[in-house]
Amino acid sequence: MFFSQYVPEILLRSGEHLVLVAIAMVIAVSIGIPLGILITRQPKLTQPILGLANAIQTIPSLAIFGFLISVPLLGGIGKVPAIVALTLYALLPLIRNTYIGITSVDPAIREAGRGMGMTDWELLFQVEIPLALGVILAGVRVATVISVGIATIAAAIGGGGLGVFIFRGISTVNNQLILSGAIPAAFIALAADFFFGWLEKRLTQQREKALKVNRTFAIALSILTLLIVGFIAFNYWQTPPKIVIGSKNFTEQVILGELLAQQIESHTKLRVDRRLNLGGTFICHEAVKAGQIAGYVEYTGTSLTSVLKQKPISNPQVVYEKVKQDYNQKFKLEVMQPLGFNNTFAMIIRGEDAKRWQIKTLSEAAQYTPQMQAGFGYEFLEREDGYPGLAKTYGLKFTKPPRQMELGLMYQALKDKKVDLIAANSTDGLIPVLNLVILEDDKQYFPPYEAVPVFNQATLKKYPELREAISQLAGLISTEEMQKMNYQVDNQSRPVEQVVHEFIQSKSKLSFQSEGKL
Repeated sequence: MFFSQYVPEILLRSGEHLVLVAIAMVIAVSIGIPLGILITRQPKLTQPILGLANAIQTIPSLAIFGFLISVPLLGGIGKVPAIVALTLYALLPLIRNTYIGITSVDPAIREAGRGMGMTDWELLFQVEIPLALGVILAGVRVATVISVGIATIAAAIGGGGLGVFIFRGISTVNNQLILSGAIPAAFIALAADFFFGWLEKRLTQQREKALKVNRTFAIALSILTLLIVGFIAFNYWQTPPKIVIGSKNFTEQVILGELLAQQIESHTKLRVDRRLNLGGTFICHEAVKAGQIAGYVEYTGTSLTSVLKQKPISNPQVVYEKVKQDYNQKFKLEVMQPLGFNNTFAMIIRGEDAKRWQIKTLSEAAQYTPQMQAGFGYEFLEREDGYPGLAKTYGLKFTKPPRQMELGLMYQALKDKKVDLIAANSTDGLIPVLNLVILEDDKQYFPPYEAVPVFNQATLKKYPELREAISQLAGLISTEEMQKMNYQVDNQSRPVEQVVHEFIQSKSKLSFQSEGKL
């Protein structure tokens, strides 16, 4: 039942995954095989080229994706940096196998070819490549399988693919969602491995037909290239115009991103490309600044302290006005009216611990911190309004340093008693489900975190209907409603699209105009 409701999206994400891998492999083959041939003719270049390809292979994939975000020509989010990263990872097996395949050809065969009057190019294409094709295809086989696996990480920078399910499953502690992405990805990798293995075996068994297979392979590759080019052209040239909506990488953000998308689609003629589950605050901020996404939902306290690097302020209206003014002046971004709820940081412990220690506030919890293992997200450990200031304000003294982990893993770690205190969000749906307790911020350390849509001003100018559509969401979501939607996605494993659709239908202000469009 669970998998059946996700079949359309699984098919869509599988298609995205295949396109990412196919484009990357076409580019990698176009670069890697010629480089492999080059170093067979220029031995002095062998060590530098293979050394560079080896060095790229040793860099963690997340680091490559993160680095490409900041590169001017390839920076930001989406499919382009994802394809570049996959191409880089595919180069080593392609270059190495091409080099090994050609240099392993029997020297006597080369001498016979030269004795027949063959030029170097004729020798290469009529003798060496046909004989080495099995080894070259083995490199293509390995590179393809590597690319299928690494492509799942592309979802972290809005590249799409099956990684969307995996990241969503991690953020909601939902194994079924993780499997919805992992199983199709494994199937694609096995299918690719089987196909190229079969082709490689055929070449080994029937060497005399190598030239024919070589031509067939070249034709197939050309057809695949044309299909990919056609897909890209269709994707970019079709009407109506398309805008991109982003979100950060946790449940509430995915819900809010989907809410913006459905609101735009139901109140305008624009199509929305959803780039949800992006890495975090700074990826989304840089993307909207650059116009790579039209908008996303941010929190005023996060904008004030993390983006603007200002000291925390407790007055919600002052924070909002400050953020709105500075975003306009510094970034040419428009901060719209708050959506209606305040999602502050929540310092959370297990209910049994709160009862055993008889604590309700952070001040009361401070004396027990030497006995606790904390678990915090990467951003929280570095933010101006995060752990350093919190520890100083309340005198938190952990014996062991806090564990760094993804937001979606913290609840499971707290439930399994791997950690005892986490920094999460006050609207998270898993808080009541797991019988957890939010410790009161009795010294009012955290600033207000009102959810506000942030949009690129150039995009709003180009599509003025966006402003009117988004403005209808102002003040529409209460804290209880947000927590309920989070609960439905996190605990009941309901599709985000369905949860958002039902919320919109429950609001007559929105559903009246969107009736029949959703």
